Amino acid sequence: MSELQFVVFRLGTEEYGIDISNVREIVHVQEITKLPNTNGLIEGILNLRGNIIPIVDLNKRYYGTKTETDENSRIIVVNGGNQVLGIITNEVAEVLNISSEMIEPAPALISRVTKRAGIKGVGKLEQRLVIIIDLKEAFSLEEFDQMQEAVS
Repeated sequence: MSELQFVVFRLGTEEYGIDISNVREIVHVQEITKLPNTNGLIEGILNLRGNIIPIVDLNKRYYGTKTETDENSRIIVVNGGNQVLGIITNEVAEVLNISSEMIEPAPALISRVTKRAGIKGVGKLEQRLVIIIDLKEAFSLEEFDQMQEAVS
């Protein structure tokens, strides 16, 4: 039985987890510079200590609505494939250890949809479910290219 560590965050009322090894840092939401002609996924760019990173809103991708930010909102700076990017979240809840036996793959019925969204599985805890995201699968190559172009 192996233990995996995830940074757990909220999008709306749902909880998501990203493998902690992909997380660089977590920062308060800052002023995001909007870019023209970017797809709906890319919110803009952020200058974080001299590094320009694209900011994405997974809430738009998964639920079709923009993440409403407040004092609890955070940006999780992550390694997504070959691209560093920031993910806007409603809240970062905790770092959580989940045993691999408690993570089930997405149900076969919805596997095509969840694969496109980068959903690797679901962590089943006592009174809650945590949707596990694989960042390398969460975005298409075209979307990674658009993120790279946004910071070039």
